Amino acid sequence: MASPEVAPFSKTGGLADVAGSLPLALATSADVALFTPYYKCVRESGIETKSLAVSLSIPVGGGVREVRLRQGGWARSKAAVYFLECDEYFDRDQLYGTRDGDFPDNAERFAFFCRAVLEAALALELKPDVIQAHDWQTGLIPVYLKTLYADRFPKSTRAVMTLHNLSYQGLFPPHEFGVTGLPPALFGIEHLEFYGKWSFLKGGLVFSDWLTTVSPTYSKEILREDLGCGLDGVLRVRQDSLSGILNGVDYSLWDPTDDPLIPKNYSAKNLKGKEECKVALQRRAGLRRDKSIPLVGMITRLVEQKGIDIFLQMAPSLSQDVVQFVILGTGSASYEERLKALAAKDPDYFSVFTTFDNQLAHEIEAGADMFLMPSKFEPCGLNQIYSMRFGTIPVVRRTGGLADTVVDASRDNIKTGGATGFSFTDYSGDALYACLQRALSHFQDKKVWNQLMLNAMARDHSWESSAAEYLKLFKRLVKAAG
Repeated sequence: MASPEVAPFSKTGGLADVAGSLPLALATSADVALFTPYYKCVRESGIETKSLAVSLSIPVGGGVREVRLRQGGWARSKAAVYFLECDEYFDRDQLYGTRDGDFPDNAERFAFFCRAVLEAALALELKPDVIQAHDWQTGLIPVYLKTLYADRFPKSTRAVMTLHNLSYQGLFPPHEFGVTGLPPALFGIEHLEFYGKWSFLKGGLVFSDWLTTVSPTYSKEILREDLGCGLDGVLRVRQDSLSGILNGVDYSLWDPTDDPLIPKNYSAKNLKGKEECKVALQRRAGLRRDKSIPLVGMITRLVEQKGIDIFLQMAPSLSQDVVQFVILGTGSASYEERLKALAAKDPDYFSVFTTFDNQLAHEIEAGADMFLMPSKFEPCGLNQIYSMRFGTIPVVRRTGGLADTVVDASRDNIKTGGATGFSFTDYSGDALYACLQRALSHFQDKKVWNQLMLNAMARDHSWESSAAEYLKLFKRLVKAAG
């Protein structure tokens, strides 16, 4: 398995959480080796790793770069973690770029990473049945496997490309194609070429034996022109080798019964601690301290995909409602400024933190009454799953993994235990406002709301079932390969 980020070692988003949990679940039934870069943040984290007596020369960009292998990181699992160390590419303050934009050498950095993963697997004599590549940064691994490395791995080795977000495609101009070391003929419409550029991700789509997305609904949505991000044609060709497996979550990190990052632990049997978490969150956010006021949390990247535009469309209508918001996230400077302006205008009811703060994220999950995810599209989403375990009711747009995990509430299905949140379909500020109003109306009936919380907290989205689906897929691919 290869991933450009893995929690808790490195992280910019949900991909890291998945790459940090799935191997642990798989390792109970299979031999798993995970490869990821040895970033500056890994070195500075204090995580113990040991340097292996392995140094490899990797062709990249017309030259050769050295990579060293380090191992360590997961004491509680049989899964092996190998860090690829090359300071020239990975000893940087950020993983992929700065606020001013992506690093200009990202094509070279991740072409190097993809090739180094295969070279490291050979050096360690792993002979994998399956190589699973996660997102665009690993998209050249299946390409290399089926071309330059075709004679160096068993012919039965299968490549699986897992798509966490199709909108990030690893696009680069034609003059950078040479850094890959691939034959020029692969810069063509049938292979890596994409509207005059070339794409890591398209390479993975074309050369992998199987494609997976991180939710069943998303695997169907990306076949449509409006959500296929220009790759819907390629995906329709590959749809017989495409499936969706819903992400799981690591409840050892996200469970209010023993979470060390929240002010007061609580459970479905005793919810009193959630009230204390709410008051503590209101205090930290500088909001009016009142348990009766519904408090809505958001932890998100401040980009259009996450529905920030329709949230801002809705915001002026909220002045007539007594509801509080705590928002944690970074992203578009314009969105950050507009949200901060709302907070400045109404500080008793609106608070914005434009930073990364893991403890505050846990405090929001525990202290909020509702969690808002009005995404334009959402391959899976994890926060709505965390929220349910914390008894924080998700209010979401019905798309991707949000559609697969949140059951829209009515008076009847709340009582029967089916409902877990509120959802809407149209991508508009009006539809979001109507859905939030419906949630706020239910919030006023404490008996109904308490049952809804218990319904949500009872849902189990642990990795065991998802890992079993992956293992079933891998075994089927290996068997078919002979």
